[in-house]
Amino acid sequence: MKDNWKQAFDMMLESEGGFSDDERDKGNWLPDGRKGSTNLGVTQGVWEEWVGRQSNEKEMRSLTPAMVEPMYRRKFWDACRCNDLPSGVDYLVFDFAVNAGVGRSAKTLQSAVGTTPDGAIGPITLAAVNAHTPADLVEKFSQSKEAFYRGLNNPTYEQGWLNRVAHVKLKANSMIG
Repeated sequence: MKDNWKQAFDMMLESEGGFSDDERDKGNWLPDGRKGSTNLGVTQGVWEEWVGRQSNEKEMRSLTPAMVEPMYRRKFWDACRCNDLPSGVDYLVFDFAVNAGVGRSAKTLQSAVGTTPDGAIGPITLAAVNAHTPADLVEKFSQSKEAFYRGLNNPTYEQGWLNRVAHVKLKANSMIG
């Protein structure tokens, strides 16, 4: 498979945007109850786990794409085995992993290909992926993403999430060779 890492990373950053400390966003609250923030799609909790220490608003505001790229590569792209997925599907799975979690993204892919949704993309899932056309997977995966977001019953963010589903689907389809 073609390595689409850089292209997928850049497109994901476009969707994620910049700094936010919106208190209505559950991602901006840390497990210990501290108010946090998000920048370039990286929640403060994820960043603190990555760097192995507590962070603060100043550091979160100072994050750059170059600083967060290795974290995204290892924790999301590699964790979802995106280099083993067809072009377009790799970006789709990566983007959803960033937005909803690696396990949820993997399970969504597994459901789309008819394997047991255990959250770990392994040889059985990859074989099933290869038995489907990328366009079919993009469609099924995107439908599942939309259903997931609608099921959250969160009117504050729902339209933005649905816009992202449509945008990512369009980009993923354009990547299919």
